Amino acid sequence: MKTLIREILLSFWKIHLLHHAAEGPIYGQWAIGELRRHGYDISPGTLYPLLRRMERHGWLRCERDPQGGKNSRQPYVLTEEGDKVLNLIRGQLKELYQEVIIEAEGDHEPLNRVV
Repeated sequence: MKTLIREILLSFWKIHLLHHAAEGPIYGQWAIGELRRHGYDISPGTLYPLLRRMERHGWLRCERDPQGGKNSRQPYVLTEEGDKVLNLIRGQLKELYQEVIIEAEGDHEPLNRVV
């Protein structure tokens, strides 16, 4: 299961977080609940390093309250770079969904198959 989480699910979590950050600021505890609602068993010890990594990549920006304490809520907002990444991922997901789900179910002809 650790391999599945490291190799696949972390990417799903990042996409999910970018998607919700595009809708408005996200908070750590809210994100844990949202991911758990979708069946992902994520802990604060996994989420917060993930959010910080996304911040280092320039996809999210943490808008820390200078008056807030160490444990105050910290909103993460989508950056312009994060929006570009999300739009790229959405296009790739659409194509992947077509191939992995729609075509696999036999509902549609394959798109642009090179023979």
